[in-house]
Amino acid sequence: MTLLPPAPTRSSAKPVKPALVNAPEGADPGVVSWVASIAELTEPKDIVWADGTPEEYQRLVDIMLEAGTIVPVPARPNSYLARSNPDDVARMESRTFICAEDSDDAGPTNNWRDPESMRQVLGGLFDGAMRGRTMFVIPFSMGVVGGPISKLGIEITDSPYVVASMHAMTRVGTAALEAMHGTKDWVPAVHSIGAPLAEGEQDVPWPFNSTRYISHFPETREIWSFGSAYGGNALLAKKCFALRIASVQARDEGWLAEHMLLLRMRHEDGRVMHLAGAFPSACGKTNLAMLQPTIPGWKVETLGDDIVWMRPGDDGRLWAINPENGFFGVAPGTSEKTNATAMAMMTHDTMFTNVALTADGDVWWEGMTKEAPEGLTDWQGRPYDPANGPAAHPNARFTVRAEQAPSIAPDWEEAVPLDAIIFGGRRPTQVPLVMQARDWEHGVYIGSTVSSQQTAAAEGTVGDIRRDPFAMLPFCGYNMGDYFSHWIDMGHRLGRHAPKIFSVNWFRRDEDGGFLWPGFGENARVLEWIAGRVAGTAEGVDTAIGVMPATGALNLEGLELDQETLNELFEVRPKPWLSELVDVEAFFGQFGHSLPTGLVRQLNHVRWRLEHMQQTQLQAQAVPA
Repeated sequence: MTLLPPAPTRSSAKPVKPALVNAPEGADPGVVSWVASIAELTEPKDIVWADGTPEEYQRLVDIMLEAGTIVPVPARPNSYLARSNPDDVARMESRTFICAEDSDDAGPTNNWRDPESMRQVLGGLFDGAMRGRTMFVIPFSMGVVGGPISKLGIEITDSPYVVASMHAMTRVGTAALEAMHGTKDWVPAVHSIGAPLAEGEQDVPWPFNSTRYISHFPETREIWSFGSAYGGNALLAKKCFALRIASVQARDEGWLAEHMLLLRMRHEDGRVMHLAGAFPSACGKTNLAMLQPTIPGWKVETLGDDIVWMRPGDDGRLWAINPENGFFGVAPGTSEKTNATAMAMMTHDTMFTNVALTADGDVWWEGMTKEAPEGLTDWQGRPYDPANGPAAHPNARFTVRAEQAPSIAPDWEEAVPLDAIIFGGRRPTQVPLVMQARDWEHGVYIGSTVSSQQTAAAEGTVGDIRRDPFAMLPFCGYNMGDYFSHWIDMGHRLGRHAPKIFSVNWFRRDEDGGFLWPGFGENARVLEWIAGRVAGTAEGVDTAIGVMPATGALNLEGLELDQETLNELFEVRPKPWLSELVDVEAFFGQFGHSLPTGLVRQLNHVRWRLEHMQQTQLQAQAVPA
């Protein structure tokens, strides 16, 4: 049985033939040795080291155009459309593994595999996996090279689509490679589509393998991904490194790696708030990160839309960066109405995946316009026929550099001090529009109980309610009970400097299924109240489940929202909430001894308050008129 090469020592190297790896002059010997070991295992026809230049990107585009992997989007300069295989369109959570040495370290919400057994399996799969293909070596930095919260990595892949996408999503190239010289602190990541080519064999536009493994080795910080060429399964800097491996690094080093957006809200009178927000995929993170406020005086500057790394600073506050270099956003539902900023940033230099193509050479997806244009070509390259399903895949994506967003902050690559953290999900009932946690521990409880309707971004039945704590359920690289403890410990460390914590829900519906809250730009009204709570100027009322806006505290000027609708947005019904706590208690129960006692305390406290509220209501109903 072929075994994977050992994890790189990153400090010493065995002699290698320079011609074998074609390494740039001055590359760290440990890096070169590791690359050579992967080449020896996978047997590519040649090796190319990515330098991150525009010229390299154009070469990758030319390769993909010739292969049919992408087609031009004439209406948008330097933009292209990739069509994946229909069986390779989403995250593969069922094929994603945490290979910790002890199964308890993976916890009940992760798929655990014994690392040695997984190495044997992967060794067999990667043996000769790149024959007939080019092996690309991608040195990259998450965050600016050399930044105080930045991290380094190398991804090896045989997919030019991955290299091109990494150009947009990370800082690829020579500067990152040079920063690795003499350091052990970089993450090794290996990806293969698992489709070796025999000499003379005809390739296909989107090669992949139906056998798939996305495997993480927390102790050695390694990532090995086989089979899928799609999104986070293949762009290993994203969810695999920036969340699963980084969350382990964060636990060990005393910081946080989170599935969050990051924004700055600025008022013309000088008020500033920095806010991070966790939402499950396809629940409006990008829309909120690029918010265009409808209320006067406020402006939102985008800092990031998906991942945030946070470290306590010397001043005691929690400082945050977006470690990515671009946006990998969900296209369906994005429109001039929902996110005009995103539409503006996609007018050029964008890689689209699995969207439709119009007859006049532009892209289209459901939700972009009310009606589908005539003459569409669907995401599989066929003339559009509604009988075949949607024109664009529900998880169709766009990949674009962050600097193209009109709302991007001029200092977006620098760390900012956090004032507030919000948690949200897509809940049609029960969860109020906004509430504040009473303290940090209560905030961790709120984050640990986040739930949302299932979306097309991941495996599962669309529409089912899925509990997704901190929006990290698919992305936490270790036992989530220990992850909750790490969050509680962070609050103790930060003390009075800790950000305030809030919950939001833009998606509550009325009896007819319509949204109670208009959402989109109007969400700025909720953020304004949050900013007021941070500053100590906005009034709130303590309820059984958290602090909600006092009467008149939420700015509703110019908004046609009747009192009945407003009441329904904030109504707390004890009976369904008490039923919800039964589900929460069952969810917590799976963590056993690793669940922090603080969350049990918060659960019991909320239950006590709800029971008291229910009893008071029953007594009031029993009083004769």
